[in-house]
Amino acid sequence: MDFLQLNNKRFLVFGVANKKSVAFQIAKMLLEENATVDFVVQNELLAKKVNDLFPERNVFSCNVEHEDEIKKLRREIEQKLGSAIRYDGLVHSIAFADYSDGMKPFHETSKRAFLQALDISCFSLVSICREFSELLQTDASVVTISISTTRMASENYGFMAPIKAALDSSLAFLTKSFSQFSEIRFNAVAPSLLKTSASAGIPGYADSYLFAEQIIPRKRAVSTEEVAATAIFLLSPRSSGITAQKIIVDAGMDINYFDKEIITKTIH
Repeated sequence: MDFLQLNNKRFLVFGVANKKSVAFQIAKMLLEENATVDFVVQNELLAKKVNDLFPERNVFSCNVEHEDEIKKLRREIEQKLGSAIRYDGLVHSIAFADYSDGMKPFHETSKRAFLQALDISCFSLVSICREFSELLQTDASVVTISISTTRMASENYGFMAPIKAALDSSLAFLTKSFSQFSEIRFNAVAPSLLKTSASAGIPGYADSYLFAEQIIPRKRAVSTEEVAATAIFLLSPRSSGITAQKIIVDAGMDINYFDKEIITKTIH
């Protein structure tokens, strides 16, 4: 039984980096549901890697920091797959922040670094959806990857939480804007700390991850598979009544900050 109704649907997935990435798990699950998946990655080197991970699939490259490349991407897809191509859903799993100068207090964030992160991690969703609006089915689902809270002022996450807050807000405005001509839905999956290759490069992240495992009631962090499963539901017609929402996937972490055991370890 095709409960999720994804059989023979077609999806465009941005952001697969390796087997540890959320986008990889989303694509894998879509293929398991007999959907067709086309891929978009940042450059040709990543395209080769994704071709190895998903043989015989269409893989395109696009640096979303440059709007002309997004326009070029659309032309390449139409040239290769035909101008009649239509996607039932789109996955935006793209984020970047330049921490090459080290982690600094938020008020010392450079304008250049902040705006670059905003461009790549947030505005790219707007740019992609604008350019691909005519290649999406009128009832398509767009899913991006956010974070469970943008108000937890974690030093080792740098300036990315405000960027993700902008991404979350964009969902409402994209939904309203697209409602003028379609029923396209825009939602986010918002996980707590994950073990991915990208997170491994954030200074101090490992300690926060281990702390999260202690806070989470089940004492086990959220997995990329759990995040992907939520995204699959949002991409499916079964979630047709959900739009402009952020679905938190944190295994209950936000209810347990005052865990008795953690308090005892902290104050004694």
